[in-house]
Amino acid sequence: MKAEIADLVRSALQSLAEEGVLDAAALREPVIERARDPEHGDFATNAALVNSKAAGMKPRELAERVVAALPDAPLLAEVSIAGPGFINFRLAKDAHLAVVPRVLSEGAAYGRSDLGGGRRVQVEFVSANPTGPLHVGHGRGAAYGSVVADLLEAVGFEVHREYYVNDAGRQMDILATSVWLRYLELAGEELAFPSNGYKGDYVWDIAATLHREHGDAYRHPAAGVFEGVPADAPAGGDKEAHIDALIARAKALLGDNRYRYVFELGLNVILDDIREDLALFGVEYQEWYSERSLVESGAVNRCIERLREAGHLYEKGGAWWFRSTDFGDEKDRVVVRDNGQTTYFASDIAYHLEKFERGFERVIDVWGADHHGYVPRVKAALRALGQDPAKLDVLLVQFAVLYEGGQKKQMSTRSGEFVTLRELRKDVGRDAARFFYIMRKCEQHLDFDLDLARSQSNDNPVYYVQYAHARICSVFRQAAGKGLDTTLSAGTANLERLVEPHEQALLKTIARYPEVVQAAAMNEEPHQLTHYLRDLANELHTYYNAHPFLVDDAALRDARLKLISAVRQVLANGLGLIGIGAPEQM
Repeated sequence: MKAEIADLVRSALQSLAEEGVLDAAALREPVIERARDPEHGDFATNAALVNSKAAGMKPRELAERVVAALPDAPLLAEVSIAGPGFINFRLAKDAHLAVVPRVLSEGAAYGRSDLGGGRRVQVEFVSANPTGPLHVGHGRGAAYGSVVADLLEAVGFEVHREYYVNDAGRQMDILATSVWLRYLELAGEELAFPSNGYKGDYVWDIAATLHREHGDAYRHPAAGVFEGVPADAPAGGDKEAHIDALIARAKALLGDNRYRYVFELGLNVILDDIREDLALFGVEYQEWYSERSLVESGAVNRCIERLREAGHLYEKGGAWWFRSTDFGDEKDRVVVRDNGQTTYFASDIAYHLEKFERGFERVIDVWGADHHGYVPRVKAALRALGQDPAKLDVLLVQFAVLYEGGQKKQMSTRSGEFVTLRELRKDVGRDAARFFYIMRKCEQHLDFDLDLARSQSNDNPVYYVQYAHARICSVFRQAAGKGLDTTLSAGTANLERLVEPHEQALLKTIARYPEVVQAAAMNEEPHQLTHYLRDLANELHTYYNAHPFLVDDAALRDARLKLISAVRQVLANGLGLIGIGAPEQM
């Protein structure tokens, strides 16, 4: 309905422009909104207010001209002007009836549109360091990013889903060294494991594979490994200096080839695990982009040279700094350390530049909220390189906090004490996990109640929505069991019998679905869709409890079955967009 009214308003404005009342080049797109007060009608527009200047007349005067220029439309019962020049629209009584045959005709396509016009959008999400299994914090970014991508695709954008693999940084060296030290322990060496190493059971598993396949080939006496290494934090030293020295010692003792083998073993085992976890969670990517490929191709160095040649870098203390304060950042940032190594930030700059060079018109990054400080520096670098930083949207996702029995569960990747995404999925199921993850705005904290997610009750929102779909399916099974003909009549036949308030409410709600999908996509807010589905499910359950569907009156039965069939389709479409099943039985 909203789209149809928007077309009517645009047509009226265009007519006025052709008459010379408005300057076509100065026309501003009107906003069509559902009326906040039903007494004012169903929809309202600010078309006269935003275009009054272009018309050189008062908003109310222009509003009168717009109303007069509106094409005839059977869906409208009344058009009125309110306040300073708002135009209100009241729909005809039977206007919502047309949505039922539309839903049944369009099926899975109902709610989809070509608003995006095929414009290319890249959505990069999760991109967790491959230093351990995905935990429940990563799960929220996975659910959120995948649903944002699916929503954008549903409204006509060409979406490219991407995972940026951080396979070239210091954290990967810490992982490789942690694996090797655990291997030494399995080979019989006694050592004090570094406080800043990765301690999870998965590190033991990778080390066991190395030991099983290569025996003592990678063994060195622990005394020689730790000789001359700065003290660790528990011994009064610096944990960072300690682990960095151990990394250097591992590289020296193993040599390039053997160190690279340990490094690749850790990377590949964990990355394969991440791929599997995400696939089982309903997340697929078009590309897994390697940070190392940026370094090895020379893209990072080329990016640094471009910044240097443009005068955006300076040398201090042996390091090279980017003048990010010139572009709104709070302080300048190092891109090349005093030891000649490029920083993670330098790779990030090159990666984001490369995204736009691939032709994406819009880039969306889904990051953990702890990365908020990276946003201004990345945008600063893009501006320095001649890109429009407004084309980059960074969506910050707060981590989810698990609660069970009212108690908070602790999580720490480095210590190994965390709940993995795989464990959560097996515990509460993929559907519940995905629904719970996107129920709130991404920037809001999420308390994930495991007990509620497991429950099969109306208090569990995903169960409540899925049960609405299953309930409708059960009505059709009951009809078949009674030998009733459930072949639905064509078009709007018999729908005039839907006069009950519950029926009118359902008609209006399913008519609103395309608007919700569009708003959720364009605002990058999947929670709008979960809220809508809960409202629709509530209306269905209320209707189910108040009125029988399989009545003797064949025309009324047909109308009610058509209505709930349309509701079932919308529930299935909405659940599908958030990657959740629509069960026929529960």
